Amino acid sequence: MPSLLQHVRQMARNNAWSNARLLAACARLDPAELAAPRVSFFPSLLATLNHILTVDRNYLADLQGSGRQSPDRLFAKREEPFARLADLADAQARADHALIAFCDGLGEAALDRIVAIDRQDGIDYREAIGDILAHLFVHQIHHRGQAHAMLSGTAVAPPQLDEFFLAADAPQRNAELRALGVTDRR
Repeated sequence: MPSLLQHVRQMARNNAWSNARLLAACARLDPAELAAPRVSFFPSLLATLNHILTVDRNYLADLQGSGRQSPDRLFAKREEPFARLADLADAQARADHALIAFCDGLGEAALDRIVAIDRQDGIDYREAIGDILAHLFVHQIHHRGQAHAMLSGTAVAPPQLDEFFLAADAPQRNAELRALGVTDRR
């Protein structure tokens, strides 16, 4: 049975793979379609994708201990830091690789280590690394699902995002991971 640490490492890879697939589909839209108003929590695909990235960068800064001192905090104060999808996709790929490297560098005991979380509301939050990572992965899945639904209202078919963990998915998954510069740790 895989350990929680192994699961966290696989979730980081799944996160990168899902983001890459979703962003590749969105890249087929013209900029006007990407920014067009849509029904969801955020008003457009571009706004949703920007939110996914800013939250990734915020939590990664907290997990790495840079918190308020991180340049990502200034970045996150802008609601939509990227107007161009290509720039956003590049930044998301860097964030995804950083999250994978962070998870790969953890030991089992580190999942219980408490770190400060800066939600910029003046409250001193302290959470376990394992809980933060679980929250981050659920957050990503939640908002990718919204982007997936918004993409359904365009001429571009939304990509399959839920085929990662099963052995039968390995041939496609591993080829796509290699193209992303990511290896499957199984």
